[in-house]
Amino acid sequence: MNQLDRLFNQFYDNALEETVKAVGPIERKLTLKSSLVELLGDFSYLDETRVEMKPTVKETKEFDDYTRELISLPVTELIHIPVYVLTPKNEQQTYASVLALHGHGYGINEAVGLTKSGEEEQGEPGIHKQFAVELVKRGMKVFAPEVMGFGDRRLTRDKEAGNINSCEAMATNLLLEGKTLAGLRIWEARRMLDYIEACSDVDTARIGMMGFSGGAVITTYTAALDLRVSATVLTGFPNTFKGSIMAMHHCIDNYIPGILNYAELPEWISLISPRSLFIESGEKDPIFPNKFVKEAIAEIEKYYHNRPEKFAYDIFPGVHEISGRKSYDWLIDQLLSH
Repeated sequence: MNQLDRLFNQFYDNALEETVKAVGPIERKLTLKSSLVELLGDFSYLDETRVEMKPTVKETKEFDDYTRELISLPVTELIHIPVYVLTPKNEQQTYASVLALHGHGYGINEAVGLTKSGEEEQGEPGIHKQFAVELVKRGMKVFAPEVMGFGDRRLTRDKEAGNINSCEAMATNLLLEGKTLAGLRIWEARRMLDYIEACSDVDTARIGMMGFSGGAVITTYTAALDLRVSATVLTGFPNTFKGSIMAMHHCIDNYIPGILNYAELPEWISLISPRSLFIESGEKDPIFPNKFVKEAIAEIEKYYHNRPEKFAYDIFPGVHEISGRKSYDWLIDQLLSH
């Protein structure tokens, strides 16, 4: 370890030392939540341009056990979100529902089993493992929006340059304005929850979220702030800041200026408690290393000491990918028992 390594370790230690000035646990939790809203950036002006969320159905496809609709959901004059809505064919009046957020890749299609060009995926699925499809097959209504910066929601300059996402361009622009890309995506996720809550076939007491990788970043902070989310699954993100996004190259959308001055990542994740939380991680994930996943789990578990049935995890043999071998069934169990 050279002098500069030691210097940056000092910076890290000093930042964490500042966080120790805590009052009681309830007050600290409230302080962290209000601080998070400020750290993400102020997007309240978007509320002034909101329009009626009246979706346009772009396509409908029937499968044996579910229906898949692609809708365009207007939120403001300039924000229209493409969303795949997957509804089970079991003729319930209301469904437990999940907001499913994809990670880095070619966008919304990966969550629903489509190729980049929009054809049905053949053979072995990619790292997203068609997780929206897996959830709807278990009886949940699934809303899978295209995260801003991916797929059709890239800036023109990135589409023309052939860049797979607009994370860097969007984030750097927002940082100059005192805002974050995470904050914008979280604002959108909460508007999605507004829409889900307004759907007549959704049981509003049984709304969950599942996010993978960059989608888990959005899911973490959305679930922390929004009590409508009663059960959360995080895949390919829970870790420590020091062990993951401070230790190696990561997309800029992970970085929220000043966040370490308040808490390390496990404590931010713990803001979801005492609501239900499941953590899933591949034991050979190269960018969210297993050693620090275990550290994070041990820390988060403390916040569920009086409600252990609300917290579970699965470290599966795999890399940076979704598994679902335990998380899918856990999610439906939590939502149905809520």
